[in-house]
Amino acid sequence: MTTTHRRDLPAPSTEHVRHPIITPAAGRVLAVLRIVFGLSFLWAFVDKVFGLGYATPSGKGWIDGGDPTAGFLGKGTNGPFADFYQSLVGDWWVTPLFMVGLAGIGLALTLGIGMRIAAVGGALLYVLMWTANLPPETNPVLDDHILGAVTVVVLALVAAGNVWGLGKWWSGLDFVRKYPWMR
Repeated sequence: MTTTHRRDLPAPSTEHVRHPIITPAAGRVLAVLRIVFGLSFLWAFVDKVFGLGYATPSGKGWIDGGDPTAGFLGKGTNGPFADFYQSLVGDWWVTPLFMVGLAGIGLALTLGIGMRIAAVGGALLYVLMWTANLPPETNPVLDDHILGAVTVVVLALVAAGNVWGLGKWWSGLDFVRKYPWMR
């Protein structure tokens, strides 16, 4: 049996033409999204360090002796995991780990380096914050924490650090080539 093609349809091509998955315009938009997310993490870090009067009251910053995690963990949690989060208040490792996470994720996203690490850390932080207040107020399952977790993973998967960032340079470093999980 022979296969014939309709004359009004083009014959299937045997050539594999590679089309860009991300257009240049989409790459720039993803770079802006990456930078905005990075700056939001950095802003949270700076506000919690200095108590600039936004999310952290003036005089209650980490530099003033305040505990950036105590208020949220102690009084801002509810739902099935509230007891677990409340038990963490005052543990010596909680605030430093949280603050290093905010700064590290923020710098990585803003600069476009270590996107895989930033995606894992950012998604984990977002999911932990989501579980601290279940169920969400405006939807039985989803809220901005889930959207943030998905977004940082997508940014890493599309190598958003390569556009308007240092991602290509970072990926070329010897230690990053040796340990690709650091990309």
